[in-house]
Amino acid sequence: MLFLVRMDVLLPPDMPSAIAEDIKAREKAYAQDLQRSGKWVHLYRVVGEYANYSIFDVESNDELHGLLSSLPLFPYMKIKVTPLAKHPSSIV
Repeated sequence: MLFLVRMDVLLPPDMPSAIAEDIKAREKAYAQDLQRSGKWVHLYRVVGEYANYSIFDVESNDELHGLLSSLPLFPYMKIKVTPLAKHPSSIV
């Protein structure tokens, strides 16, 4: 199942920079592991925002929820999930 996911990061302005950097480092490592596994298929930055659009290829809604809720930045994110289906006019 393919999902388009928009993630907006909303770190508290008063979060100590050492804590923020630690969370971001763990987030990067986890995201890269998911990309290597083929679950996180695409990752695109939104220009001018602390946000991204991503494509996930997972077996179920529950699997996606588990992956997203395990992100170290999850408590500081606003997330919008859009399920995707193949378009009948697509040639790929």
